[in-house]
Amino acid sequence: MRLTKQTNYAVRMLMYCAANDGSLSRIPEIAKAYGVSELFLFKILQPLNKAGLVETVRGRNGGVRLGKPADKISLFDVVRVTEDSFAMAECFEDDGDVDCPLVDSCGLNSALRKALNAFFDVLTQYSIDDLVKARPQINFLLGLDGDHHHGKPRAVAPAA
Repeated sequence: MRLTKQTNYAVRMLMYCAANDGSLSRIPEIAKAYGVSELFLFKILQPLNKAGLVETVRGRNGGVRLGKPADKISLFDVVRVTEDSFAMAECFEDDGDVDCPLVDSCGLNSALRKALNAFFDVLTQYSIDDLVKARPQINFLLGLDGDHHHGKPRAVAPAA
């Protein structure tokens, strides 16, 4: 199984927002950080917003931020919103147009369904917060640790 580019960048967008620590993030900045088009990110933003994973603020000083705490957004939440199909074989598809005589009693179908459920179970165990905390240098890597962010001075913790 391979996740789509949309899911990949949806997770990245949420990670960016989480690393930005509640401040509004702008799509052009996220696009620049990941080297992807703004139009592509705007397309991804719609289902994330509809699902409550992000909230958007319109206007000149607008942007996007997480719709709920990063530790409450699982990877499964993101995958469920951004993937169109989880059909691992044609017999998983909902159209009912399968020519296999074993479709209702197939061992392959059962094994693939168990594998898919195990995949979902693992995704449920990881949050966006887990991904961000696993990389202490994420703010630096995303360009979020500068002295000025969005034209405002950003507080920097004193060195210990």
